[in-house]
Amino acid sequence: MTPLHVDSKGQPTSMVTFATPTGTNNIGILGIGAYRPQRLVANDEICANLDVDSEWIYTRTGIKSRRFCGRDESITTMSVEAGRAALANSGLTGADIDALLLATSTHGRCIPSAAPPVATAVGANGVPAMDVSVGCAGFGYAMSLAQDMIRSGSATRVLVIGAEEISMSLDMTDPGVSFIFGDGAGAVVVGPTPTRQVGPVVWGSEGSQSELIHQSMDWKDYLLGASHTDRPYMRMNGTAVFRWAAFEMSKVAKRTLELTGITADDLDVFVPHQANARINELLAKNLKMRDGVPVADNIEYTGNTAAASIPLAMYDLLKSGRAKPGDTALLLGYGAGLSYSGQVVAMPPAPTV
Repeated sequence: MTPLHVDSKGQPTSMVTFATPTGTNNIGILGIGAYRPQRLVANDEICANLDVDSEWIYTRTGIKSRRFCGRDESITTMSVEAGRAALANSGLTGADIDALLLATSTHGRCIPSAAPPVATAVGANGVPAMDVSVGCAGFGYAMSLAQDMIRSGSATRVLVIGAEEISMSLDMTDPGVSFIFGDGAGAVVVGPTPTRQVGPVVWGSEGSQSELIHQSMDWKDYLLGASHTDRPYMRMNGTAVFRWAAFEMSKVAKRTLELTGITADDLDVFVPHQANARINELLAKNLKMRDGVPVADNIEYTGNTAAASIPLAMYDLLKSGRAKPGDTALLLGYGAGLSYSGQVVAMPPAPTV
């Protein structure tokens, strides 16, 4: 048995001197990439299964269209394309990446996770790679994990991807979800920068409300059931989620600004999760930002892409010129869990790919 070493207060201690972490606090987003599926699905197509019209959907959600994956598109293929674009826009290759984090809740296979084959496909074979399953807040969670890995010295550059194929989970006759969600992937490279460009995260969950967004049955119940006529689908209590997000996420946004040491007057752009345009209008109003500060609104043609929504929104803001590299941006994710994350970042260079 190894002898127990104790200090002068009787507390266990080690006789080994551990190496000092070699990480940095000067961390930022080096580049960004995006991928959207080829198939465009307008509201009129969704309405064919519902007793509503296109204007009804737009009035309540701000959505006019979204993208759905085809047979040759998946979490893996979308992540690879978005990841490659982020690397190219960072001036890097897969060989420059030390870790890969893939935020998704809709990977079609329980085993293996999506991240390792994605890492290999982008040229980062052998690096630690894992999925992060936190629903719509997943990208924020992955961002926080990435900066903590870099700060501790466990990695120097991390490829962070948010990707979802929600269309496969939708009951197209359910007016609670069928017109809200879309598919897509966004990615960023997180790494060392001359100054600190990523702030601390405010994150958390409210498991007491986890059933507000849920899968209708687990796979065990489905497989052991007498009949397979009803498969698992995503279900959502939209009214309750709207109420929670509109009021509770305002508090999270303000706590994020306080923890970062800035005020709403310092913001150049607001990038909330693209869940519902009406929610985000309320959040922006409650923040009391300066007049003219752009608020991400690509939900109109993207829908709610869960963990992919924030990087896709950042990409579109930069590509359109509404946001500029270096702008101070508040990122705010929220959704299934119920989970949330808030973080202030400097916007990365505008994408060319």
